[in-house]
Amino acid sequence: MRIVFLSDDFPPTSFGGAGISTYELALGMKNAGHDVFVVTTCRKESEAGESEYHGLTVFKIVSNYPGRWRAYVSLYNRPVVRQVEALLEQIQPDVVNLNNVHYHLSYHCLKVAKRYAKRVVITLRDTMSICYGKLETKRYLDHFDSRTTWRDHIQQAGKRWNPLRNFCIKTYLAYADTIVAISTSLQQALLQNGIAKVEVIYNGIDVSEWQVDADATRHFQETHALQNKKVLLFSGRLSASKGGTKALEALALILKEMPDTVLLVAGSVDEYARAMQEYAKTVGVDKHLIFTGWMGREEIKIAYAASDVVLMPSIYLDAFGRVNIEAMASRKPVIGTCYGGTPEIVVDGVTGYIVNPLHPQEIAEKTLELLKNPQKAEAFGNAGYERVITDFYLQDKVQEYLKVYDPLPSVAP
Repeated sequence: MRIVFLSDDFPPTSFGGAGISTYELALGMKNAGHDVFVVTTCRKESEAGESEYHGLTVFKIVSNYPGRWRAYVSLYNRPVVRQVEALLEQIQPDVVNLNNVHYHLSYHCLKVAKRYAKRVVITLRDTMSICYGKLETKRYLDHFDSRTTWRDHIQQAGKRWNPLRNFCIKTYLAYADTIVAISTSLQQALLQNGIAKVEVIYNGIDVSEWQVDADATRHFQETHALQNKKVLLFSGRLSASKGGTKALEALALILKEMPDTVLLVAGSVDEYARAMQEYAKTVGVDKHLIFTGWMGREEIKIAYAASDVVLMPSIYLDAFGRVNIEAMASRKPVIGTCYGGTPEIVVDGVTGYIVNPLHPQEIAEKTLELLKNPQKAEAFGNAGYERVITDFYLQDKVQEYLKVYDPLPSVAP
C-alpha cells in the first residue's frame, strides 16, 4: 500500500511524543513493506521541501502564523492545504493517516484526503479536538469528568475563542473512515464531548532500540555527577501541567529520608525550566535538581538507563504519556499519574505505582518504597519490560493499523 502520514510535528524538527509516535508507526509500516510518505511542517523556508529521515520520504511545508489565530487557521490553513493537495495528487495514496494537524496542517486536510485516498484515518493523540488546550478542568481533576462546556472553552481561549470551532472540527472528522484514539481515556473523553465511533490503538515501541551500552551509562553518570545517587527521572516536554512543581515538592519530602536523591530533568532549559529552578530554591531542593539540557534520542535512552525511578506526574488528561512505555522498555519502574492514559499502561503495584499528582506526599511515599527496596524496583522494571512486549510492541500496533487501513481479511504490502 501507499501510505501518507500527515503530522504537524515530526523528527528531527520536533521530538515531542506525538511526533515520535507518528515516526515510529511510519517506520514500522515501511519495514512491513509498504510505500510510506510523510507530510509535516516547518517554520523556515530553508527547511522546506523533500528530504529523507531514516529511510522515510518526508515533505516539509512552511507554516508560521501568530498563535492568536489558531482557533481559525487550525480549521483551514489555506496555503498549506493547497500544498498538501498537490502532494496527494502526486503520490496517489491508498491510505492517508492524519495525526496531530490541529495547528499547521489543519483539519481541512481530512476533506482533501478523502478526494485522493481509498481510506482516511485520523489518529487523535490529545484533547485538542474537544478543547483549546490540555483538558485540566476542575471537573476533570476532581471527578474524572471529561465533559467540556462553552464556559470552559472561553475560560481557556479567552478572546481567541471561536464559537464555531468545535462544530467545524466534528464536521471535518466525518470525512474520516476511522477515528483512532491512543487510549481508552481519550476515547471516553471524545465520546463525552460528542465524538463517537472511535477505536483505540495504543502507541507502540521497539524495545530492541532501548538497549543501552553500560559504558555509555557510566559516562553519562560521570558527566552529570550521578554516581552514588538515587536518580529520579522527569522527562518529556516541560510545562506546569506535566507536574514539575509537584515533583519538586515530592523531592523535598524524599530528601528527608534519602538525602542522596536527585531529580534529573531531561529537557531544554526553557522558560518553564527556569521557573522550576526558582521553585526548587523555594522548597529547598535546588542543589538536588539537575537539568541535562536538550538531548537527542540516543542520549534520552541513556538517561533512562541511568535512572532508578521514572516520574510521570501529569496534572491533566495526558492521553498516553510516551514516557511510560519508554521507561518500561528501559526496565524502569514508573510513578504515574492517575489522570489520562497512564493507568492503562502502568499496572499499579506491578510495573510501578499510580498516584494522584496533586498529592506530593503520595508521590514521595511510593517513590521511597522503590528507592528503599531496589529488588522490588528491579522486579517492577522487569515486569514493565514484559508488559511492553506483550501489549505495546510496535509490530503488533502496525498490524492493528493495517486492519484499519484495509478492513478486508487479507492485507498485503
